[in-house]
Amino acid sequence: MMPRIYLALGSNVGNRAEHLKDAISTLEAHRVHITWASSVYETGAMYVTDQDDFLNQVVEVETDFKPEELLRICKQLEDELGREKTIRFGPRSIDIDILIYGDVSLKTETLELPHPRMCERDFVLVPLREIAPDILLAWNTIEYWMQHISEKSIKRKI
Repeated sequence: MMPRIYLALGSNVGNRAEHLKDAISTLEAHRVHITWASSVYETGAMYVTDQDDFLNQVVEVETDFKPEELLRICKQLEDELGREKTIRFGPRSIDIDILIYGDVSLKTETLELPHPRMCERDFVLVPLREIAPDILLAWNTIEYWMQHISEKSIKRKI
């Protein structure tokens, strides 16, 4: 049985919707098969707020790649799709984060699973709830985490 793997996609530079579509098709071309995709949400920026709004989406994927390999593929695809590294939490044409990789709990210099900040981000929780409402995050439901988010960023569902 394949693990349940979830990725977060985000873009706030250029044609944001096209960047999300390109990320999905490029993932597919690299043997990361999308099995489910949430709606797209427009969100205000968090942490570094003086930047354009984001479009965010969560996808469920199947792949034979192990977590570190999947991270390498995601970072390679960000580069291929034109992401320029500027400041942390700054503007980006595409961002691809691994949220959950089955039951894997991992902390290395380059990857932490489950994603350490996903429970504080409504732009992750809302689309994740849409495609995996039964999933538990740190032994709690998505609804629990939604009630404990201090900063709401979602402006509208596209």
